[in-house]
Amino acid sequence: MNPSFREILELLNKYEVEYIVVGGVAAVIQGAPITTFDLDALVRISDDNASRLSLALDELDARYREHQSTIKPTKEDILAGGHLLLLTRAGPLDVLGFIGDKDRYEDLVHLSSEVAMTIGRFRVLDLEELIRQKKATDRPKDRAVIELLEEALRHHRQKD
Repeated sequence: MNPSFREILELLNKYEVEYIVVGGVAAVIQGAPITTFDLDALVRISDDNASRLSLALDELDARYREHQSTIKPTKEDILAGGHLLLLTRAGPLDVLGFIGDKDRYEDLVHLSSEVAMTIGRFRVLDLEELIRQKKATDRPKDRAVIELLEEALRHHRQKD
């Protein structure tokens, strides 16, 4: 795992943020041979979680990525439940209020698995659901990795 992603996950865990790793990092953790340049975290949208996430983002010195912004995300930005495309001192982080067809944390937590690493425990979206989400969005960048994800899923099932 990219060292910068480790630091981001460590801080999310330190502040007990409720989140699910989705996107490319979720795929890599589950054995898919893909490259990703940011960490996508689907977060629970609640007042308490937004407060904890705000503390983690402050420690990461998070700013909006667009146009080399100096604007920091606020708790209110998190509570709006959209997408916050951020650059942190540890690398790019996308804080997502929903994915796909407006699927939120609560909709997908039962389709994720807990992973234990040296940085702590966190949830990762299951490969089956990750593939379903990518097929549903039908973006060119998603179509390009579906075959790799399906192969990783076949390999994962053979191990079980």
